[in-house]
Amino acid sequence: MRRSADGIDKGYVVGVDLGGTNLRLALADGHGEVLARWSTRTVGIKAPDEIVKLISAGVDGLAAQTGLGRHDLLAVGVGAPGVTNAETGVVIATSYLMGWRDVPLRALLESALGLPVSVDNDVNVAALGESRTGLARDIRDFVFLAIGSGVGAGIVLNGRIFQGAGWTAGEIGYMLLPGLPEEAIERGRPGALEGFVGGEGIRARWKSLWDETKTTLPMDITATEIFDHASAGETLADAVLYDSARTLAYAIYNMALILNCPLFVLGGGVGMHPALCARTRKILEARGTRAVPKLVISALGEEAQLIGAIRLAMDTAIAHGAVRL
Repeated sequence: MRRSADGIDKGYVVGVDLGGTNLRLALADGHGEVLARWSTRTVGIKAPDEIVKLISAGVDGLAAQTGLGRHDLLAVGVGAPGVTNAETGVVIATSYLMGWRDVPLRALLESALGLPVSVDNDVNVAALGESRTGLARDIRDFVFLAIGSGVGAGIVLNGRIFQGAGWTAGEIGYMLLPGLPEEAIERGRPGALEGFVGGEGIRARWKSLWDETKTTLPMDITATEIFDHASAGETLADAVLYDSARTLAYAIYNMALILNCPLFVLGGGVGMHPALCARTRKILEARGTRAVPKLVISALGEEAQLIGAIRLAMDTAIAHGAVRL
C-alpha cells in the first residue's frame, strides 16, 4: 500500500468500516473531508451477499444525502475484520463474530457497485488513517494497536503497511507470552494474547477473580468499567488493570525489540482507556532501555478505521487514474 498525495482534483470517494456489529460508511471529497455518513447494524447478518446489499444501500443513501450519483464516485475503500489479502480483496478469515472464510469481497462489491474497490484488514486501515491525519502523520515506522473485543496490530514500516507473506502480519492476538494458554487455536478464533488483554478476556478474568468478600462491584461489568473503578482506587479492579497492562507492555516491548519502531499508538474502545495506557507506559518505562517506544492514545479515536478507509479509497482512485492535487 503506497502513500497517496494530499488529495485528488475532483470526484468523491466512499470509506466503509465493516464490523461484526456495525457497518459505517462515509462519503468524502477529494481532500478527504467527510460530507455525509450512513450506518446500520450487522448483528446476526453473516452472509456476504447480505453485507454487500447493505453496503450498496449505504452508498445509495450517501449519494441521496449529497445529491450525487454513483457516476460522481471514484472508488470505495473497505476495512474488513480479519485476515485479508489486500491484493485480491479476499477476506481469508474473519473473527468468530462473522465467521467468513475466503470471501471475495472486492469482486462482490465491484460487481454490485460498478466502482473500483480496495479491501484490507480493518486494523491496517486504521493504521493508514493514523499515518495520514493522526499522531503518526509523517512517521515512517510505527505500530497501531487496536484493542477492543479483539486485539490486532497495523504495522507501518518505511511508510508502508507491512502485510506479511500470508497477509497475517499484525495478528498479535495469537502471540504467546508466559502465563498465557498454549493450546492450538482454530483459525478465526481468539488467540492467547487476545484472550487476556482483549475486552472479553478482561471481563473473563474479572469474573474468575470476583468474590463478594473482595469487592462491592458486580460480577458482570465491562473492561472499561473495570478500568474506571481501578482509576478510582478499587483494589480488585486495579489488580486486573495491572495484569492487563503488564501483559500488554511485554507484548509491546517484544515487538519494539524486533521492529525498532519508535511509536506505538493505542486504539479501540479498550486500548484508548487512559488508565490502561498510563499503566502500560509506566511498566514499559521501568525497563529503562533504548528499545522502549513512545506510547500514545490514538488522536482519531473511533474514527481511525473510517478515516483510513477513506484514504484507502483515495489511493484506489489515484491508482485508477484520478489526478492528484
